Amino acid sequence: MPQGQQAQDAGDEGENRWVPVVGPEITDYLNSAVPEPSRNDVSDAAASILSKGVSPNQATGQETGLIVGYVQSGKTMSFEAVAALARDNSFQIVIVIAGAANPLLEQSTGRLRRDLHLDDPNRARRWVQLQNPGADDATIQAIRDVIEDWRDPDTPDEYKKTVLITVLKNHRRLQNLSDLIARIDVQAVPVLIIDDEADQASLNNEVAQGQESTTYRCLMALRQNLSNHTYLQYTATPQAPLLISIIDSLSPNFVQVLEPGEDYVGGQEFFANNLTYVRVIPPQDVPTNANPLNEPPDSLLEALRVFMIGVAAGLREGRNTGNRSMLVHPSHRTIQHQEFYNWVRDIFDDWKRILGLPDGDPDKQELMEDFRDAHADLAQTTGAGLPAFAELAPTLRFAFRNTRVLEVNTRAGPTPAVDWRSAYGWILVGGQAMDRGFTLEGLTVTYMPRGVGVGNADTVQQRARFFGYKRRYLGYCRVYLEQGSLNAFQSYVDHEEDIRGQLEVFQNSGQPLNQWKRAFVMDPALRPCRDAVLEFDYIRGRFSDSWVAPRVIFDSEEVIQSNRDAVGEFLRDLEFEEDAGHRDRTAIQRHHTCRGVLLRTALDRLLVAVRITGTTDSQRNTGLLLQLSKALEDDPDEVCSIYRMSPAETRQRGVDDNGEVTNLFQGEAPVQPRDRRGEVYPGDRAIRDGANVTIQVHTLELTRDGAVVAQNVPVLAVWVPARMARGWIDQNQPAQAQ
Repeated sequence: MPQGQQAQDAGDEGENRWVPVVGPEITDYLNSAVPEPSRNDVSDAAASILSKGVSPNQATGQETGLIVGYVQSGKTMSFEAVAALARDNSFQIVIVIAGAANPLLEQSTGRLRRDLHLDDPNRARRWVQLQNPGADDATIQAIRDVIEDWRDPDTPDEYKKTVLITVLKNHRRLQNLSDLIARIDVQAVPVLIIDDEADQASLNNEVAQGQESTTYRCLMALRQNLSNHTYLQYTATPQAPLLISIIDSLSPNFVQVLEPGEDYVGGQEFFANNLTYVRVIPPQDVPTNANPLNEPPDSLLEALRVFMIGVAAGLREGRNTGNRSMLVHPSHRTIQHQEFYNWVRDIFDDWKRILGLPDGDPDKQELMEDFRDAHADLAQTTGAGLPAFAELAPTLRFAFRNTRVLEVNTRAGPTPAVDWRSAYGWILVGGQAMDRGFTLEGLTVTYMPRGVGVGNADTVQQRARFFGYKRRYLGYCRVYLEQGSLNAFQSYVDHEEDIRGQLEVFQNSGQPLNQWKRAFVMDPALRPCRDAVLEFDYIRGRFSDSWVAPRVIFDSEEVIQSNRDAVGEFLRDLEFEEDAGHRDRTAIQRHHTCRGVLLRTALDRLLVAVRITGTTDSQRNTGLLLQLSKALEDDPDEVCSIYRMSPAETRQRGVDDNGEVTNLFQGEAPVQPRDRRGEVYPGDRAIRDGANVTIQVHTLELTRDGAVVAQNVPVLAVWVPARMARGWIDQNQPAQAQ
């Protein structure tokens, strides 16, 4: 351990935790790479993450953790801090699987070298950095020497180094690394693996066929060669890692939810309120097979003008550092990238020519009026910070000369790198190469006519490169989206906050993540992730003006008695009155009601307490609880109505061999004649409060083949009004997997 420090095991508190020691590496990193207000939070999160992994004092063990942040919220900063802390705590190898594309690998490697000061000649050598290493003799010997230094008690602490490996998430590169590790004695060597964008490419996308995809297989081989390691999955879209089989080695057993700094702006700012910074691209401007575009759409021209006003403002303020950038993301097809790139380039050339004309030229006057409109748009959100248009106008030609247009894809070869230092303004045209993980410096304007495609929520959210630490220049930001994508982003905000909230509960409780019930709210128009990585199906639903009741109602006597106790205890505290109804109703058609019961009380003391055992019933019940919980977040004072169904006479219902009820609800009376149907009794489904949640409590005698099999069996039926409709997903994995 550097500086003579020693990591401590936590003792017997019921958790396999150890206590990382804060040493010189993370201290230097925090002081140089992390803003002062965030240092304690970043350090505490790093310690929390590392403590949940395998202790470096253990000879063997493996652990998998899920680290969840927002898009563009500082996940790289987090894993750099964890890597630095691992170095302080005797981890001898740190492996960073840095994205599935070379630009991401180069971006991550460059940032690690910079932030960990690997190239600083005045700093002690604490790291040996390798990129995409192979199993050659020189590399093998270099790593062996590092490990032998740690094993040799005579090696001074300051001469012990940590191997830092950055590797492309590619099966050949990972196989090379696995082969390299296999040729080195790493027994009892503590290793940290950081998988950036872990929901992409790492997971087994052939699990449904009972096979292993190549990248996944190579990851498994790498992990099998490491006797002591912690595997950290970093992502902003955790749906896929959470929904894979929990017996999969990549299924996380612990979670850490990262909180962004105060300057972060994300889904809440862009989509939760009045869409101040969002503009809808009209349908006629969206390129589709049915609507091919023959010229640049008006909305693209508007976005370009807004962006260039922002560039001119930045240059006017004397900003010769940093960047302003614009993203044009038209499609996943590179042919459309080329088309939009050509449009933007030609527009630029034409506007630059026009700006060079005399002030009295009609074309220049018309263009300047268009720029004036763009200035007025930005002025609505920048306020006094935006210079007057008369002050900015002379700077426009200079702004164009200091802005580059670049097509970022592999259409003409390797994805071109962006030399951010060579210009202040950048307009990048591309697609997937700038999706997940790619950082666009100073991004202010996004133009994305691309639709949601198949609607995978994680894929849609990863396109939100416009999120990030941009509070100080948020007023200059604009996001242009077609309506379907806008709807998807708005829906995702609700889903994201729900899933983060649930994961935070498990994080704080210390429970293993495999005990978390895989259920969360999600708009029906979205899917959580690609189906190829999921071994088990999920169900989805959305209760709206509908009843939710179990089909399986005959269970073990233990379950039935538990439900009797829960229902009885809840009902004892309520005061009921007879429900109004037709005078000719029979005893079985007469009910008692209690209105104005706090929904929170009914949820906590009744609906959560009653046990539902049928697989589909349990999933639907989870969806019900999710919807009611979200309604209570919107209004904690929600009330409901409770009905005791036919308390004066026991109802009898038949069940089949699976314990399923043949028909829970009493029908209408009379049935005939048609014009009098339901006149005396409208049927159980009509017994409800039209405005609020209604809970019917049925007490039944169950029969099978004419014989009584159970008595006094409580069953709940819940009606959900349309105003509480929320889409949800629930996955029930087999008990043997858990």
